[in-house]
Amino acid sequence: QVQLVESGGGLVQAGGSLRLSCAASGRTVSSYAMGWFRQAPGKEREFVAGISWGGRSTYYADSVKGRFTISRDGAKNTVYLQMNSLKPEDMAVYYCAAAPGLVWTVVATTATQYSYWGQGTQVTVSS
Repeated sequence: QVQLVESGGGLVQAGGSLRLSCAASGRTVSSYAMGWFRQAPGKEREFVAGISWGGRSTYYADSVKGRFTISRDGAKNTVYLQMNSLKPEDMAVYYCAAAPGLVWTVVATTATQYSYWGQGTQVTVSS
């Protein structure tokens, strides 16, 4: 069993930056594809960014491409989401997720591919 705990959310002004962290415990996630999703009030959960378990492949939603960067640190069993140039429309609860059983170069982009989820961290962007 894998437990995921997100941190780093908070309140930031538009144009600012935040770095989210997702710490895994229970077992190593070094062979799991990892991803970040978000859900704004009244909207469905949406894919934000993903990284393959090999770390070589990443994929981003068009809405965050060029502003967000996903990375992973195997030694710390942690995944990060660096968010720059934040916009009010980025405001949401951000969730970390882990997807086992994929080829090492594959990025999982749909929620159904992920087996483990964190509780989420709130990101608020003021205009």
